[in-house]
Amino acid sequence: MAALDVPAVDYTDYTDRQLAAIPLVVLVLALAVLGGWFLMTGAPVTPGIEFTGGTELQVTTGAGQAQIQDTFAALPTVDGQPTVTPTAGGNTFIVTTQSTDTDALTSAAESAGYTVESVQETSASFGSDVQQLGVLGLAAAFVGMALLVFVLFRSFVPSIAVILSAFSDIVVPLALMNLFGIELSLGTVAALLMLIGYSVDSDILLNNHVLKRRGDFYESTYRARRTGVTMTLTSMSAMAVMAIVASKFVFNIPLLSQVGLVLVMGLAVDLMNTYLLNVSLLRWYKFEGIAR
Repeated sequence: MAALDVPAVDYTDYTDRQLAAIPLVVLVLALAVLGGWFLMTGAPVTPGIEFTGGTELQVTTGAGQAQIQDTFAALPTVDGQPTVTPTAGGNTFIVTTQSTDTDALTSAAESAGYTVESVQETSASFGSDVQQLGVLGLAAAFVGMALLVFVLFRSFVPSIAVILSAFSDIVVPLALMNLFGIELSLGTVAALLMLIGYSVDSDILLNNHVLKRRGDFYESTYRARRTGVTMTLTSMSAMAVMAIVASKFVFNIPLLSQVGLVLVMGLAVDLMNTYLLNVSLLRWYKFEGIAR
């Protein structure tokens, strides 16, 4: 695929602090959102049923979402408002609660005249184990990436540039998930793991062009940016199409829609981090850090 004709940005018009300011401010705001969410809810991101435990029912009825929600919220075993999501079928809904009393939930549905199509329960202990495993997997992937980067470049500043960019590529989408009401699930954890890979690809591409190839810093940066932006925009387009097609307005597959949306947000953040924050750190390293 031919690289996009990316408009040239004259980095000489901006200082390193100016280039790094926007990505760092966005990162600080994202950390503030996660910290505030933790203080309010006890978790930096709202966990889904796979991590908290609960029951998911699929019911068919002519009732509206509000009526279905009131039916299950009235049960003494249900803590908080259940989530009711319509499916592509029109009269079929997915009801998610943190209650594991499947008998009470099924009886309430049948008493209200709903047809129960399926019931899926996740115990709280199993959900806790899955949550720990998901967090451990995410941390292990990040640490493994960091070690690989240090082995590849063997220099502190270029390695930190890649790691900081990857860290921001995860933190900012997590904060946006809270703002857009997207729960942390196995699917969104997989999306965050994919973002680590996408981030490392674009950052290593930039670092290799600047540090290991001949040529002027700005010429090398432009070549890397032209290829990297093409790669990232192509991925963003594919993920955006998936998010739209899987949305409630088309096929209504919430998991795929959420994964696509998280990836689009993360890839957009990666463009900012790679070609503003990473460029500023590499330029400082090339022109000032090495000289010292």
